[in-house]
Amino acid sequence: MMGTPSGRVRRTILEWLKDPAEHFPAYLRRDLAETGVTARAVAVKLGVPRRTALAHLDFLTRLGLLRTRRSCCRTYYRRDEIRIAEVARMFEKGW
Repeated sequence: MMGTPSGRVRRTILEWLKDPAEHFPAYLRRDLAETGVTARAVAVKLGVPRRTALAHLDFLTRLGLLRTRRSCCRTYYRRDEIRIAEVARMFEKGW
């Protein structure tokens, strides 16, 4: 899952979202770590269509690694650190 080409993209997205202010431009003077980033911002950074980025973000959300928040007509994505730590512990134990 995380060793495939798309898995590397998802891992990259998770790394970017660890410190979004470093990887994404601040827009509307929001705190990106608290608010999150949009699928469009991820798509621009990856250099792929928005729908492709959205597919990766939706997959990570379904796994529980990302949390979403709706504001107006946009969805913002940010890491769920607690869930990521739980998953990391499961893999350390040998699943």
